Amino acid sequence: MSIAYSLIACLASIRKGVSQRRHNQPVEYGVRSNTTAGIIFDTFNGLGTIAFAFAGHSVVLEIQATIPSSLEKPSKKPMWKGAVVAYILVAMCYLSVAVAGYWAFGRTVEDDVLVSLERPPWIISAANFMVFIHVVGSYQVFAMPMYDMIESYLLQKWNCTPGVILRLIARSTYVALTAIVGICVPFFGGLLGFFGGLAFASTSYFLPCIMWLIMHQPKIWSFHWTSCWICIIIGAVITVVAPIGGLREIVISAKTYKMFS
Repeated sequence: MSIAYSLIACLASIRKGVSQRRHNQPVEYGVRSNTTAGIIFDTFNGLGTIAFAFAGHSVVLEIQATIPSSLEKPSKKPMWKGAVVAYILVAMCYLSVAVAGYWAFGRTVEDDVLVSLERPPWIISAANFMVFIHVVGSYQVFAMPMYDMIESYLLQKWNCTPGVILRLIARSTYVALTAIVGICVPFFGGLLGFFGGLAFASTSYFLPCIMWLIMHQPKIWSFHWTSCWICIIIGAVITVVAPIGGLREIVISAKTYKMFS
């Protein structure tokens, strides 16, 4: 699904860009903000968005737990291969859409490039439907830690009976509540940057490096030691600055806020 709707967005953007140039329609490139402060905060938000895009580390353990593992065939080997392939595909999808979308629309491109495309409506609808199918599946994986926490709380505090009914009610309620919040809050770009920095930069960048350093204890100033500390510093910076940029974007978007927009 990801490859399919990314391909649609990429090809549709290229088609739009070619059409605009054929009709001599100007496209403005550059940054959106006209002030230095705006450019800096937009950069912060962009860093958070990138961190959000590569946020798979937060559910790696949940996925690996489903893979059979033994001393002869440890699960880390297929998990490593799967992670490498997954991140290569993620990079290809995001970069192709980002480059094509920016080339076609320039600085006016929307946070969701499908909004900028508008036409043809049938292909935009098809891409949005693919996004829906993708989210339905991936959401279940990303929400697993929250599901576990909610069910543990209900079992310990409310003495609920464990089973399918508890899972169905608890998970459906959580999904419904998050869906309502998502529909009501249209700050897509700002939320990506905010949560990308606040929640995902740590699990994607510096926490894995810290754990690796503790486990392997490489020599100081060796390649692996230096690489890990570079990632730790970059991740820590993103964790601090990205929520600031995302929050500013949300505040600006709130000025023209419309419910269910």
